[in-house]
Amino acid sequence: MKTATYLAAVPARRSWLSSLGPAVVVAVAYVDPGNFAANLEGGARFGYSLLWVLLLSNLMAIFLQRQSAKLGIGAGKDLATLCGEQFRPGVNRLLWLLAVIAAMATDLAEFLGAALGFYLLLGVPLWLAGLLTAVVTVSILALERYGQRLLEIVIGTIVALIGFCYVIELFLAKPDWPQVLAHTVIPRLPAGSILVAVAMLGATVMPHVVFLHSQLVLDRRPQGASADFLRQLFRWECRDIALAMNTAFFINWAMVVVAAAVFHRQEIAVNSLTGAYHSLQPMLGSLAQLVFGIALLASGLSSSVVGTMSGQLVLKGFIGLDLPVTWRRLLVMGPALAVLLWAADPLQALVFSQAVLSFALPGAIVPLLLLTRRRDLLGELADRPWEQLLGWSVVTVVLAFNGILLLSGFGG
Repeated sequence: MKTATYLAAVPARRSWLSSLGPAVVVAVAYVDPGNFAANLEGGARFGYSLLWVLLLSNLMAIFLQRQSAKLGIGAGKDLATLCGEQFRPGVNRLLWLLAVIAAMATDLAEFLGAALGFYLLLGVPLWLAGLLTAVVTVSILALERYGQRLLEIVIGTIVALIGFCYVIELFLAKPDWPQVLAHTVIPRLPAGSILVAVAMLGATVMPHVVFLHSQLVLDRRPQGASADFLRQLFRWECRDIALAMNTAFFINWAMVVVAAAVFHRQEIAVNSLTGAYHSLQPMLGSLAQLVFGIALLASGLSSSVVGTMSGQLVLKGFIGLDLPVTWRRLLVMGPALAVLLWAADPLQALVFSQAVLSFALPGAIVPLLLLTRRRDLLGELADRPWEQLLGWSVVTVVLAFNGILLLSGFGG
């Protein structure tokens, strides 16, 4: 029985529990290797000072994912497909190109993280680690044939594993808890920290999962559902979003706390994920080193799956490019594999991919807000004035921070 049909037939409490899942898949993008890198640098260089940036980023992410879920539930179609139907061909081709580039750039960073995980844990060459990543990613994606629910359970289990790893890391690191709590809620930008703060924000607001969430919720939406049921489904999905996004926030928060407690407190310079891995063993022991490697591998594999799913969606949704699913996956994963096989500098590739995402971000958020305000598409779920005001305020803040990142990067 399809999930949506099941939801319509069971009591409300069971329906809420059964509705959990889409936001958990989306949350993987918020704990991907790009987050590992940004959070590591933030904690190692500036201690606990930038924890408030993660709280701000999480609030923005919750709002954007809420909007994406609302669009899918209210309109019955995903964001990419609606863009293809509602915007002029010229605008739509530009949005499609930005979305495809974003999906490829995202996979680049995520494949790199998973490959580094295999490289660190197994000691295999980086190119072989990249091939292992591709094989495992395709194997997990193959679970889609047994239904979205199974894939959600697998990815949710991986997210739980990452969270468990960082609970262990927090226990071993012994942070200064009063300082941690104070810097989580009190904004402060130490000298020279603006680029790192922007990177932490930019790594959180990811364009590909704005597209993906609107598609994942369709599995929960029965055909011909009443307006009352759609409102209830949206409320359930908001709970799913709150649970998943706050779990991702905890993991990111723990990354910064551990990096601050271990590296900043001891004044140890760490400028790469590999360096952090090798530095943990003498500082906290082999368990901390092993847990870090497992968390990085789990993050890279799960986020690679989600990035590839997003790429498949945008390749087809915007312009109806209905290639066989295997070809769509290869198109999205191809650039990441090429970088690893050519032995390109992993750090340079990661930085480049994040810059590309900054350019692509408006192509996801702006169309989302233009569509969620339309009552002819969403009915009673259409945005109210305060939601539009909040949405455009979020866009302004995100674009301003990303603009600072790009201008500062170009300026050296």
